[in-house]
Amino acid sequence: MESTEGKKYIDFSSGLAVLNIGHSHPRVIEAARTQLGAYVHTGGVYYSEIVANAAERLLTVTPAGLDMLFFSNSGAEAVEGALKLARFVSGRQGIVSFTGGFHGRTLGAVSVTTSTARYRKRYHPLLPSVYHSPYPYCFRCPFQCTPDSCEFACFEFLNNIFRHQIDPEEVAACIIEPVLGEGGYFPAPSGFLRKLRKLCNDHGILLIFDEVQSGMGRTGNWFAADHYGVTPDVMTVAKGIASGFPLSAVVAKREIMTKWPAGAHGTTFGGNPVSCAASLATIAVIEEENLLDKSLLLADRAMSRLRTLAGLNPVIGDVRGIGLMIGIELVTDTGAPDRESCDKVLDFCLENGLILINCGTDRNVIRFIPPLTTTEAELDMAISILERGVLSLS
Repeated sequence: MESTEGKKYIDFSSGLAVLNIGHSHPRVIEAARTQLGAYVHTGGVYYSEIVANAAERLLTVTPAGLDMLFFSNSGAEAVEGALKLARFVSGRQGIVSFTGGFHGRTLGAVSVTTSTARYRKRYHPLLPSVYHSPYPYCFRCPFQCTPDSCEFACFEFLNNIFRHQIDPEEVAACIIEPVLGEGGYFPAPSGFLRKLRKLCNDHGILLIFDEVQSGMGRTGNWFAADHYGVTPDVMTVAKGIASGFPLSAVVAKREIMTKWPAGAHGTTFGGNPVSCAASLATIAVIEEENLLDKSLLLADRAMSRLRTLAGLNPVIGDVRGIGLMIGIELVTDTGAPDRESCDKVLDFCLENGLILINCGTDRNVIRFIPPLTTTEAELDMAISILERGVLSLS
């Protein structure tokens, strides 16, 4: 990237985890330009081959069994659609989400969002019958468990919600980010997700994975669910789906989606033909350039250097992630969240040509999310800038 003053930057924010194949990939731009020359909008009034092709193509990379979808415009809108689908199909009202999760800022989405209270401030009352259970954020376990002593007390908390607050037979869905996004970039332990899958199966609860940020190759597989071997009933997809063009999808099992009749949900702009053309090109680029495998190699290289850096400076309390979705958590000498140091590092990086952004409830976690198209030389240059920023704190 280059500023209006001519200064060059490496963008490792990826446009807030949207530009998984980088800024303005030629294949995407050409696909959008071609579609602009044909038609721009249908509003769902008539059949569009490009929209149908995009839907069919996306379903070739989603987890097995998720074989129907509804296109919309944004991640929040996909979450709204998933919640509506769950309530409509199940006939139940209860929704369980997990503390620290971010699902969007529209009224329904913000009702299941708890990454920070400021997103919910002055919007109450929110969606009723929503219950929040602790996310398995092991680095800051609310039950003071350690990896050696963990017996998933956070999961027992969920069981207690069902004992004391709402019968599981009244719960429509559990919604969770398999890799916590805005709340701190922390991957859920696989054992927790397996237990959650079984719990949902036992009680007829729909399991929704919010893969708005973790999807479309960000974790080195098409979706984080692929790493865990846990298939949700419903999945939300957005951000990297169309390389910056507005598009999202609610993807679900056919047996669920067919119970959601025409007219029960709708959209005017969802599945825009230009966005769908961009999505087709995005998927093609990821496949043809072998970006999933390449990104895993980059991720190994990045994790090795970042963990070495953590060993040199205790301000880095934790480095974690899957693929190129890496969180670097900065802490004080007491282990408390260190937003001040995080801000200083980000400012240093920006001044030296590297764009990074933060996350976490206390904004003390650096998101390390380069495009999947990043070269080894670009990765090394970016990490060197970050290293200098961290070491400058000493």
